[in-house]
Amino acid sequence: MFRVLVSDKIAKEGLSPLLNSDQIEIVEKNISEVDDLETYDALLVRSATKVTDEVMSKMPNLKIIGRAGVGVDNIDVSAATKREINVVNAPAGNTIATAELTFALMLALTRKVCRANESIRNGEWNRSAFQGTELYGKTLGIIGFGRIGKEVAKRARAFEMKVLTNDPLLTEEEAQRHGVICCERSEIFRTADIITLHAPATPETKHLLNAETLAMTKPGVMIINAARGSLIDEVALKHFLETGHVAGAAMDVYSQEPLEDYDLVKMDQVVGTPHIAASTKEAQLKVAYVVAEEVLRFANGQPVENSVNFK
Repeated sequence: MFRVLVSDKIAKEGLSPLLNSDQIEIVEKNISEVDDLETYDALLVRSATKVTDEVMSKMPNLKIIGRAGVGVDNIDVSAATKREINVVNAPAGNTIATAELTFALMLALTRKVCRANESIRNGEWNRSAFQGTELYGKTLGIIGFGRIGKEVAKRARAFEMKVLTNDPLLTEEEAQRHGVICCERSEIFRTADIITLHAPATPETKHLLNAETLAMTKPGVMIINAARGSLIDEVALKHFLETGHVAGAAMDVYSQEPLEDYDLVKMDQVVGTPHIAASTKEAQLKVAYVVAEEVLRFANGQPVENSVNFK
């Protein structure tokens, strides 16, 4: 029997490939409450469970880790590789959800929706306080042009925005196919009215937006981050918001989660959400179903399709 520990909350529908198999035994329990970790062959997690090398050392039979989502920041992939443990994810499952939240954040920021809503809930009727700006005709800079970046660009074109993008893997031909302009980051910093980040978290992208690069940006720029918190130096961003150089920021991710310091998100120019980009019924079902199918393939001796450490 192939034993699977589901440590984070995952919808039953998403686990159906495993639940319908006679060869699989599933236990849904927080990893900290499990006494027989050494008996499990597979571990399924979302973002809450931290799969460290120490955790893996307590699971000598562990062969595969499934991340119901895209980012694997909560998994020590290097340690898993050394232990010959396959790590799989669901790279496309939350693409639409994240692209849609990006635009929700963008519109909430440019039209001051959150502040206006708070005002009217307080019994105020102050229309003049919430004059916004239109997306029509604005220049959107997309840094990172993977699945999500492409979906954001598609929606930006529907708003008749000019779209600039930067991605080390993007060719001129592909950019043309998607109706965007491929350029250097420096050009995005200098000319974009709104910059949205969709790059992965790597040592190279850490603090991609920092004091130096924010100083290069167009006065009045707005920043959107629904990717990874490490992409922004939050101290530098707060400074540029305070000076007014950055007109506003909308953020779903942060350098530390859960937040301990709320000063940044309490600023009037900031719209904040608690890392909910993938939190739609549809996305959660998709990512769970994908990794459940991957684990089932692995258990049946078939090759997996979305390994992040073994190709």
